Amino acid sequence: MVFACDRLKPGMSFPKATRLLSLRSLTSVHQQHLLPSVPTRLVPSRTLIQNEYRRPGKPRENVLPWQKIKFDFSKGLEGIKKHFALLMKEVTDPWVGPEGRPLIEHMLEQNRVVWEFRGPESLEEWTLSSDREIGGQSEIHLKLGRNHTTCFLYGTLCSAPPKDGETRYSGYCTVRSKQPLASFDRKKHHDWSSFNSLHLRVRGDGRGAHWQDVKIPFSKFFLTHRGRIQDDQHPLWLDKINTIGFTLGDDADGPFQLEIDFIGVCKDPAHTEEFAYEKYKRNPQV
Repeated sequence: MVFACDRLKPGMSFPKATRLLSLRSLTSVHQQHLLPSVPTRLVPSRTLIQNEYRRPGKPRENVLPWQKIKFDFSKGLEGIKKHFALLMKEVTDPWVGPEGRPLIEHMLEQNRVVWEFRGPESLEEWTLSSDREIGGQSEIHLKLGRNHTTCFLYGTLCSAPPKDGETRYSGYCTVRSKQPLASFDRKKHHDWSSFNSLHLRVRGDGRGAHWQDVKIPFSKFFLTHRGRIQDDQHPLWLDKINTIGFTLGDDADGPFQLEIDFIGVCKDPAHTEEFAYEKYKRNPQV
């Protein structure tokens, strides 16, 4: 399931490329300004790190699973060292405090930067996807900005559906953070239960040409599934956040651009709202 939010604080404009901001949680179990000349480091699309999209009617590859495995002793040894180092960190960190920090530091924390773009390795934490996976024409790219201190999310949106006689709608681009992993590729989650707002420093592509500090309370996120708002709403599970994503799909065809400095979370003492939407059951008990 995905929690989506399309609200900002009063007086703030919404950058074109952040029409839909989503947080993925374990709730189901889950002409324009030109880009400056900057070094390019493209992020692989989702099809390169997940299962490739297979169109209806297309036969499956007749390849056995073990035939795709590439055996490399040196890489296997590096992987073992990496995972045992992560396992050691998981064991020793609780002796110090949450996430390996002193308890008093954790209790007094008001702001936390979760993602910042300060080098090529920071882009490896994100994955891109667009309607090209289903035959569309939209494009999305991610690269570092000047001096490797920001990142540029840019591309072109095209809502024309592919002429395959099957697909009726098209026109979306998405960037999503990867699922954090513990040792031996066990899934873990972001724990933001000490915070109540998402904090982003971004710059849009024309209608918001200046840097903006955007703070979105977690109480404003609502539950969706495959783009549909669900009837059974409940607050975001802040201790089990899997990923964060940005989706553009507003039928405004053409180029888009979003520059991101950092993405973090913060604790706003002035915000006391728990959940902004009505909670009810479709078949309440009498």
